[in-house]
Amino acid sequence: MIPQLLLGTFAWLLIGSLFFSFWRTAKEGIAHLKKMHQIPCSRCVFFTGDYRLKCTVNPLIAMSEEAINCRDFELKSHTLTCSSCKSNLTKNLSQLFEES
Repeated sequence: MIPQLLLGTFAWLLIGSLFFSFWRTAKEGIAHLKKMHQIPCSRCVFFTGDYRLKCTVNPLIAMSEEAINCRDFELKSHTLTCSSCKSNLTKNLSQLFEES
């Protein structure tokens, strides 16, 4: 009777520690993801998107936690993001240069 009680208690402690470990790992993972989403590089003017040279100003800290408070960060202008807007701008510019 006593060995069964000890084995049952041990099994429940093992299951409880397993769930606690999963919960702690998930909590740490979420905290890490929140910190990674604070990295502003992908929204910066100097970000190239090329894996060989990610940033033209600070290539050593680009896309890392050190870049969170980058003093050279400049927000990209998203005024001309659609392709039709870009093509209209190109047409207007070419007409402007042809007239002069």
